Amino acid sequence: MAAWSLWLPLLWAAPLPVAATGAQVQGQVGGSVLLAAECHPGFHVREAIWRSLWPSEELLATSFRGALETRYHSRFLGRTQLHRNLSLQLGPLEPGDSGNFSVLLVDTGGRAWTQILQLKVYDAVPRPMVQVFIAVSQPPKTCQAFLSCWVPNISDITYSWRLEGSIDFGIEPDGLFTDGQVLRVSLGSEDKGMAFSCVVSNPVSWNSTIVTPWESCHHEAGKASYKDVLLVVVPVLLLLILAGLSAWYRIPCSGRKKKDVCADEDTLQTENPLV
Repeated sequence: MAAWSLWLPLLWAAPLPVAATGAQVQGQVGGSVLLAAECHPGFHVREAIWRSLWPSEELLATSFRGALETRYHSRFLGRTQLHRNLSLQLGPLEPGDSGNFSVLLVDTGGRAWTQILQLKVYDAVPRPMVQVFIAVSQPPKTCQAFLSCWVPNISDITYSWRLEGSIDFGIEPDGLFTDGQVLRVSLGSEDKGMAFSCVVSNPVSWNSTIVTPWESCHHEAGKASYKDVLLVVVPVLLLLILAGLSAWYRIPCSGRKKKDVCADEDTLQTENPLV
């Protein structure tokens, strides 16, 4: 016991590391995050200075002997709150707020401790759009389809599929393509009510859309494809155009304008008599 009591002063006097890095904080656009200042036992903070390090170094908040100050002209002006425990709250967050932040703590003995935190701000994931492409349809028995899921202009997205109403999702890896964005399904007449959900997520939010592929299989079965429509419509239009042109040239001279044309033709014949 005596030996342990001799070691205690040495442990308290051990120097703190100059800086600690690697702490990561994730936030969502429109929300808020709390950047926590880590205080060690026996470290009695006298001053605290919060800075934004990227894209430029800016002073965000300070604490001096308990007096808190956040009214610095930075890009976070009006969006910062410094708490009594020296943690800094940022919000509402904007897309360009991602970056590194540092807090410098100085104790009453003059020791300094710097902590660096990495903030990553993500967009809220919107509801994904799902399209059904029919590969083979033999109604009313079978249907093979590809389900395509897509979310525009969102980064760090993960796609997954879920079979609705089933504990065992039943989504086999060999039926997934382009990192889970496309799902291939084979359905029979007994699968008319089978529904699939595309789940889109990032580290802070998620969203989903449910689709019933059999409805598209039945809908497409009675419709001609756009290629078939073009093969019929285009020739008919060409025939109508040719028929209209031919009829226009065959119309006899009538009306004022056409009389003038006919008169011109008679004049030409008079000026150029046959020899």
